[in-house]
Amino acid sequence: MRTLILILTGFLFVTCNPTPKRNAKPLVFSDEALSNAVIYEVNVRQFTKEGTFQAFQAYLPQLKELGVDILWFMPIHPIGKTNRKGTLGSYYSISDYRGVNPEFGTLEDFQSLVDEAHKLGMFVMLDWVAGHTAWDHPWIFAHPEWYIKDDNGNIIPPNPDWTDVAGLNFDNAEMLQALEDDMAYWVKEVGIDGYRCDAAYNISIPFWEKAIARLNAIKPVVMLAESDGNHKGGYPLIELFHMSYDWSGHHKLNQVARGNMNAADLENHLLETQKNYSPAHAVMTFTSNHDENSWQGTVTERMGDARELMAVLTYAMPGVPLIYSGQEYGLDKRLEFFEKDFILKKNSSFMNVYKTLNKLKKRTSALDVGKQSANMSIISTGNENVLAFSRTKERDTLYFVGNCSASPISVKLNIRGTYSDVFEGKKRSLSNLILAPWEYVLVTN
Repeated sequence: MRTLILILTGFLFVTCNPTPKRNAKPLVFSDEALSNAVIYEVNVRQFTKEGTFQAFQAYLPQLKELGVDILWFMPIHPIGKTNRKGTLGSYYSISDYRGVNPEFGTLEDFQSLVDEAHKLGMFVMLDWVAGHTAWDHPWIFAHPEWYIKDDNGNIIPPNPDWTDVAGLNFDNAEMLQALEDDMAYWVKEVGIDGYRCDAAYNISIPFWEKAIARLNAIKPVVMLAESDGNHKGGYPLIELFHMSYDWSGHHKLNQVARGNMNAADLENHLLETQKNYSPAHAVMTFTSNHDENSWQGTVTERMGDARELMAVLTYAMPGVPLIYSGQEYGLDKRLEFFEKDFILKKNSSFMNVYKTLNKLKKRTSALDVGKQSANMSIISTGNENVLAFSRTKERDTLYFVGNCSASPISVKLNIRGTYSDVFEGKKRSLSNLILAPWEYVLVTN
């Protein structure tokens, strides 16, 4: 059931753009593949000292061993030079949607990376930035009407602080068609498996309906919206995607770790998510990503001693977990956003934490998401600082109990029997627990 299916392709892809020959057997994305998937966000520039596709490709076997299923690449396209921020600029200031940033290598290098990922059974998502382009994107000169303008007719950024980009006009049908064409290019010609859509709420539901249908007509794709129910478009928009961001849950994890919220707030969030989202839609759960790390702080800065509990929670609660580049190595620095930086590959307890959780994600259906998702039930603890819930599907059961405070707590639960501790392997009872600050228990039947 959990085996990713490989099929031979019999199609010859033809394009007016030069494209390297593809020899790999492409994976076929499915709802079944999503049900137990783990996403890894790839920061190519900072992952290796070289900062190239080729250098990153050497780490693919390690990421496979870690248990990664989907590689989400931050934008790989050429970065604008006009009004550039810093020395190297932002990945999100794109001067050519069909081009490759020479800083990272060539199209052939990226194609090799995609093919190798597929051979190892990993899907590839590209970060798609549809809200704005660089100031030296060809559209600026050929189609100025495709951009938003001030009262004097000057093209402007979508946000005053984003001085390195020009905002696109989503009322222009020709521009939207061009965006769709460029999205189709990477799926059809290079064989990527889907997109993480930056600020997906900026574009209308009709656009996403049309674009997603076109991509799926090429081959089944996985789609992640950087949006949630509180953004423009709300739930009707994000329900078009397989996944959306659990921004609300992430912020609550940060607040609980800081002592500004408690387990009761997390309990309410889980119930609200269950109520507001359709069972088939999955939220992406995370303790970090490129925005949080560079601008809000490292996991240690934001979560302190609670960081391991919060990492485990992103797997235990319903959702598709995300690992940001370097978290398995205990990343403890804010990576530069506009300059070259480097993720130090050091020994960290988080390597074992993530490997264990990823194996668990594959082993038990109690963590399944999507169309055949596992059930989630809150367990009463009688303490606002203790979060407890169960996940069940078919014959599989999982329990999570966590002390979401900086003080030791004793808790009695009405749970009979003994269960297998995910990390320690030993059998244990959940009826009477003494939990140290930020201690958690994760068990399965």
